[in-house]
Amino acid sequence: MKKIDFFKTIPFVLFILLSFSCGDVSTNKQNYISEEFDDGAVYYEEKLKTDQQQIVVPPEDDTTNNTESYDTIIENVFVSTKEEAVSTFSIDVDNASYSNMRRYLTYNEMPPKDAIRIEEMINYFDYVYPEPKGEHPFSIITEVSDCPWNTTHKLVHIGIQGKRIDNNDLKQSNLVFLIDVSGSMEDKNKLPLLKESFKMMLDELSPNDKISLVVYAGAAGVVLESTPASEKKKIIKALDDLTAGGSTAGGEGIILAYDICQKNLIQDGNNRVILATDGDFNVGQTDNKELVDLITEFRQKYDIYLTIIGFGMGNYKDDRMEQISNAGNGNYFYIDTENEAEKVFVKDLRANMFTIAKDVKIQVEFNPDYVTEYRLIGYENRMLNNEDFEDDTKDAGELGAGHTVTAIYEIITVESTSPQAEMMNLKLRYKPIQSENSILLEQKVMTTSYVPLQNSSDNFRFSAAVAAFGMVLRQSDYVNNFKYSDVYKLAKGSYNSNDEYQTEFLELIQIAEKLAISE
Repeated sequence: MKKIDFFKTIPFVLFILLSFSCGDVSTNKQNYISEEFDDGAVYYEEKLKTDQQQIVVPPEDDTTNNTESYDTIIENVFVSTKEEAVSTFSIDVDNASYSNMRRYLTYNEMPPKDAIRIEEMINYFDYVYPEPKGEHPFSIITEVSDCPWNTTHKLVHIGIQGKRIDNNDLKQSNLVFLIDVSGSMEDKNKLPLLKESFKMMLDELSPNDKISLVVYAGAAGVVLESTPASEKKKIIKALDDLTAGGSTAGGEGIILAYDICQKNLIQDGNNRVILATDGDFNVGQTDNKELVDLITEFRQKYDIYLTIIGFGMGNYKDDRMEQISNAGNGNYFYIDTENEAEKVFVKDLRANMFTIAKDVKIQVEFNPDYVTEYRLIGYENRMLNNEDFEDDTKDAGELGAGHTVTAIYEIITVESTSPQAEMMNLKLRYKPIQSENSILLEQKVMTTSYVPLQNSSDNFRFSAAVAAFGMVLRQSDYVNNFKYSDVYKLAKGSYNSNDEYQTEFLELIQIAEKLAISE
């Protein structure tokens, strides 16, 4: 099993071994964080009480005066199909919640419940869906099987696979890096990691792509006018010269970045502002609603996309960054290590930076004769009114090149009197990149599509394991007696051992199990 290499991924992390029996520093390096479960069984509690525990200490600047903020999440409840048979939501390709959760667990701390957005955890991973064929830029799959945490229920798995772009067909990019250089960004896991992250991205860009650098602290300013990506030395020098200091005028920086992007706009190109910050705006427009309104105005006025990259801990403002990302045709990531920077800016660069479909909405209509109740797992802040589905003025999520999107419904069913009845009607709307008029797709799901859990796909079982992990972390009302050991067993039986991210997921389950026992 692959072990988490903290020295490699977080070079500034210190390891301190504490003895519970006498409090002395010990040289015993036994570590139960990465020890295998025995057939999915939990750790022995006595073992944790009597043996030494490895503690990972966060950067010293971040351990005091924690002012991190998260939007409150009210978990989706079961809905009776007799009262409302239709469910509508926007897709979500963000995955900041997953890497932020990992950061907490890596430092031996349970994440706040509201830091867990289950849809972002599910969509952190790639799933093996069929490539799209025909005129539409994505394929749609559905799968129905048993619910692992409640065997009297079933799960409906909806998967979307975005079309991959040939590197030779990439549109020219006009990218404006908007970088927070305020005093709160001086920690090693903020501005220094940000610089290394952007350097990784430079190596992946085409020579004709254009880069601008805008910074903001007490005031905003342009430190690099639009420059071809081929001039890497010039761009890297501008990055290396950045230093952190001062207060944070985020609103002013956003205005300037969009202005620079608009001035260098590439018609039919990939025009995008990339905001990198810990979200701690304290000068100028600091109210979340004001910032959301500002970003919404720019989204409506310009054909410019927004990517938000979060860094750091202690004063991290997740709620602010998620809200402005949702408002700005954006996506949102959290960088906790260089490995994650490589995932966002190298491995998944095409998916994260090149949009292939706008305002993607999903609407499901359940058949009350077969489905009595349903519950969408996650997507709480992506829910739409049913009438919004056909309203092309209502904003929704964007799909990137090669992106996979997964959604899971938990349903309660009754036996069908027909050997082949309609379980649900799945509808999807999206706008082509150069259009403001949506296209409707429909797909019926029949009762005959059900298969027992043991016959379901690895996609189904692994995504269910990720959903269950999020539910256990959030202490969901619907997870029943499903435990971390059950999550581990489900994931272990369906993960791809060649996928480093899925392998790491198994380790995170073990860390959470250890922390839960020790609380």
